[in-house]
Amino acid sequence: MGNEKELSFEDAMIQLEDIVGELEHGDVPLEKAIELFQQGMKLSQLCGQKLEQVERKIEMIVEEDGELRKKPFGGGQLDQSGGEVFE
Repeated sequence: MGNEKELSFEDAMIQLEDIVGELEHGDVPLEKAIELFQQGMKLSQLCGQKLEQVERKIEMIVEEDGELRKKPFGGGQLDQSGGEVFE
């Protein structure tokens, strides 16, 4: 499978979807299923890490009223007037 650290998020997701498809098929021998599950867990962790990195970048700086402010990513946050900042 190679070094997962070099995989892009999209490539890791494709491999993860393939593994899930194989496991859902149900005709995989137990040893192979365990190996696929372990690979899937590694890919899942990699995807999670990549998403966290992107989220941190998005959170870092949001320009508002000429000032730089940190804001959480997503979640329908309300501004001071009660209006939604993000959907």
